[in-house]
Amino acid sequence: MSENVVTVQNLIKHYKDVKAVDGISFAVKRGEIFGIVGPNGAGKTTTIECIASMRRADSGSVDVLGLDPVKDSIVLKRRIGLQQQESEIQDRLRLWEAMELFSSFYDTVLDWKALLKQLNLWEKKDSFYSALSGGQKKRFFVAMALIGDPEIVFLDEFTSGLDPQSRISIWKLVKELRDQGRTIVLSTHYMDEAEKLCDRVAIIDHGKLTALDSPSNLISMHGGHIRVQFDVGDVFDGESLSRLEGVESVLNDGNVCTLEVSASSTIVEIVKKLDAMGQGLDSFRIEAPTLEDVFLNITGREVRD
Repeated sequence: MSENVVTVQNLIKHYKDVKAVDGISFAVKRGEIFGIVGPNGAGKTTTIECIASMRRADSGSVDVLGLDPVKDSIVLKRRIGLQQQESEIQDRLRLWEAMELFSSFYDTVLDWKALLKQLNLWEKKDSFYSALSGGQKKRFFVAMALIGDPEIVFLDEFTSGLDPQSRISIWKLVKELRDQGRTIVLSTHYMDEAEKLCDRVAIIDHGKLTALDSPSNLISMHGGHIRVQFDVGDVFDGESLSRLEGVESVLNDGNVCTLEVSASSTIVEIVKKLDAMGQGLDSFRIEAPTLEDVFLNITGREVRD
């Protein structure tokens, strides 16, 4: 069994009267991609900052690579990499200058030229930081997080605002880092990203850990029902479909009928019934539960600021 490289026990952090992190406990194994997801204000960033020696917890304990993030901050920061949700450097610093500067802070470094090429930033190496777009800045700080050859990489909302091509490029890099034996701890608002990348996902809500497991296990336990959708005419009676075993609900919304079913075997019976009714199946669609369904089922569907 892989050893734990991060152990968090009963972590608590207040901001005045707000308890941002409320007794969270979990462990991260060496060589895994560990995701932290949650609504806005759930405590994701604060949790990462306490682990990565950027913020002092009020109580609880954190162990990272056998080090205390508070007492051993200087030593720890040489062994980890951190891309923060909001980061800035001097506007008139060129990219190559920044990479050379930050490379000088570490005993062991990665090839920053290769990092810039991999993140599609090589053509911008002579540009001032201020000339970068928002997406380019985001990719640049991912490169900065990796320059010190870290054992653990912390990525906080690392693809927010990026175009699909850039997201896929960073996903590929994250998987390569894991394959090299590094540990990745990331937070994201994109559930498809967490589902595709993460070996395990922790769901945090109101500062508390509400679920922790692999994406597939979370979907199996909390994802809800399979959805079947098909287009119908102006007059369609779904009552007969609701009587089929395994059909949990039937909803006609305009010209689209949606069924929730509890077993995949029920889909065969639905198809047979629709064929007997003379209903065309050209638009027949099956949607399996996703991590987004899990997220909404656990944290609710109410919009939060």
